Amino acid sequence: MAGIGFELRRLSRSETYAGLLRAYAYAGLVSSGPWVLSIMAILLLGLLSIGHVIPPALITSFQVSVTWLIACSLIYTGGAQLVYTRYVADRLFGRQPERVVPNLVGMLLALLLPALVLASAVLLLVFPGVAAAYRLLMIISFLLLCIVWVETVLLSGLKRYRLVVAIYALGYGIALLLGLLLRPFGTSGLLGGFAIGQLVLVLGMSITIWREYPPRALAGGDLFRRGRTRPWLLLTGLLFNAGVWVDKFIFWLSPVTGERVIGILHSSPIYDTPTFLAYLTIVPGMAVFLLRMEVDFVAAYDRYFDLVRNGGTLGAIEDRRREMVLAARHGIRDIIGTQGLVLLALIAFAPTLLPLLHISSLYSGQLAVTSVGVMLQLLVMAALNVLLYLDDLRETVLITATMFLANALFSALSIVLGPYFYGYGFAAGMLCAVLVALPLVNRRMQQLNFETFMHAT
Repeated sequence: MAGIGFELRRLSRSETYAGLLRAYAYAGLVSSGPWVLSIMAILLLGLLSIGHVIPPALITSFQVSVTWLIACSLIYTGGAQLVYTRYVADRLFGRQPERVVPNLVGMLLALLLPALVLASAVLLLVFPGVAAAYRLLMIISFLLLCIVWVETVLLSGLKRYRLVVAIYALGYGIALLLGLLLRPFGTSGLLGGFAIGQLVLVLGMSITIWREYPPRALAGGDLFRRGRTRPWLLLTGLLFNAGVWVDKFIFWLSPVTGERVIGILHSSPIYDTPTFLAYLTIVPGMAVFLLRMEVDFVAAYDRYFDLVRNGGTLGAIEDRRREMVLAARHGIRDIIGTQGLVLLALIAFAPTLLPLLHISSLYSGQLAVTSVGVMLQLLVMAALNVLLYLDDLRETVLITATMFLANALFSALSIVLGPYFYGYGFAAGMLCAVLVALPLVNRRMQQLNFETFMHAT
């Protein structure tokens, strides 16, 4: 994340409101821009069904297919994303950028070959009666999305954020345009447009990475050497993404709240709509999260460990530790404040805005509760970020395991309790993760001097 950090620090040093606004805008663009563009492309296709430009049933089957593809590919690649990110950070710190691309190829080969077998087995064996073209496009889209997630993590650390967003805009713009042109072919036509858009996205990102980190070899396996795979990182990435999606799977597959759409894929309109809208509210909080963690906390982190490495006095080191604690606390405080304001605005204006989007105002309460869960998820991410910087990987596994289990348990319980409680399970699961995460961060920060010097010896 060094590229982001340097750019954010430069922008945040401005003493004008305009400079600070640019810093927040940049942070929001980097953290949420590609994601918002992809969401908006799919949303636009959905809005076209209102005027029956595209039949509503066709849009539903397409959106459900893409949602399942995104969920499964994120969970499948979650661990690999963290492992590869850590590997790249170590190689760039060691001034070995030529190793980035070869090991990216090695990582993708290790991911895609099992993914091809797994996706083919599922789509060919348990999708009876579904068109062969649809199944083939689902396999291709799944593989492309796996590449997209790994490369996006790498690209998000570059300073060329405008190019990254432009590549996303091009890829999803093509997906939207081709979706309209290919709609006579049904769900397969829409999915074909999506797959071609993802292919353009992968090609654009791959070219950018190749130019940024010119390789000396095509493929490499240095990443898989003993001691570099970091099993705890694999578990953290897997459990985090599973913890984010488990409540959705429970509502999709429950006979009470879910409905079958295509093949074995289900959806839950009563749960999906407010959840989708709640995640759009995370953009301001994500900007604050990135700005505070990549400017204030990382600056304090760098000052602390520079002093440790250069033999600073114990008093000076303790002062730097206190700066780190304050930076982490201020970051968490600002996330709560920002998302709190967004939540209040949502409660005030949702009954008016939802009908404009052709969504029932009855979703207002569930939307507010789910938005609280999204805010708590941001706090979990902030805590995980601190612990990952401090290399406390076992603690990150404990937090993400709590998040996964609590979200699953309370979401299942909310279905039993009835519609009034929908969304409370997700919020309760995230709250449990926060209650585990923040004390762990606090304890680690209090013991930082002792553990730093004990590890050094």
